[in-house]
Amino acid sequence: MIQTFEQALPQGITLSCRATGEPGRPVLLFLHGFPEAAFVWDTLLEHFARPEHGGYRCVAPNLRGYERSSAPVETAAYRAKPLMQDLRELVHVITADSPTPGQVAGLVAHDWGGALAWGFAAQHPAMLQRLVIVNAPHPATFQRELASSPAQQASSAYMNFLARPDAAALLAENDFARLWPFFTNMAAHSGPNAWLDEAMRERYRAVWRQGLAGPCAYYAASPLRPPSPDDAGAAAVQVPRDKAAVSQPTLVIWGLGDTALPEALLDGLDDFVPDLRIERVPGATHWIVHEQPARLAALIGGFLGT
Repeated sequence: MIQTFEQALPQGITLSCRATGEPGRPVLLFLHGFPEAAFVWDTLLEHFARPEHGGYRCVAPNLRGYERSSAPVETAAYRAKPLMQDLRELVHVITADSPTPGQVAGLVAHDWGGALAWGFAAQHPAMLQRLVIVNAPHPATFQRELASSPAQQASSAYMNFLARPDAAALLAENDFARLWPFFTNMAAHSGPNAWLDEAMRERYRAVWRQGLAGPCAYYAASPLRPPSPDDAGAAAVQVPRDKAAVSQPTLVIWGLGDTALPEALLDGLDDFVPDLRIERVPGATHWIVHEQPARLAALIGGFLGT
């Protein structure tokens, strides 16, 4: 059964969390992306908490700014440094009674959660044993494509909209009319893998009604966005190799129907991640967590068991 709790962290941030599994077991940490929330991981939390699938303690926080987690108003509060601090402190708390205090057995992350996970794995390699990324580009390949690829710039044009000061207010208008296409443009409401029914829409509304300024602040705070006439964006960014290399065994799962994050983002990834396994999934999109949870669970389970 999924438990919910508010986890206070030493620096004053509180993260609302969802968790299941026996305390004292190895921990799996799950990070969601935009415009979602921790609840999207419930199926996988319950799967990996079962003894036959590892018997893990599974924890999924709502990231800073989302749902009932603390939502500072300053854009600077959503830069990499404070977000990494959230993760460091959370890992220390949730692993205190595990067999490896200060270290999770695995970090599983999607979209913006994946962006944080790439940085966390590079900066704090001793704090996780394995890394699983789901449709979230490595910062080095993302910077390359945003700076030089017209196709990626077009696919990511929405990022400049979300960085606008009025983005949160515009997204909330007319029953979140500008948000639903993030899902429906990839067939979330139709086709063989449809998952966005009215009950699921209401789960999203419940999260979005608690505020969208925090989620949008991630885009405003990040320099990794398409160049524009007024902003060089990713073209002005350099990603130092020594700050981007990931040494842990890493599984990248990629739904090939992702129209926002094309497959080209996987090119050259092994330059930064020597111990890398890539699973390309035809028939899945950016929202593979919803579309093919059993396939995702099988891929992750096989990787954790190696």
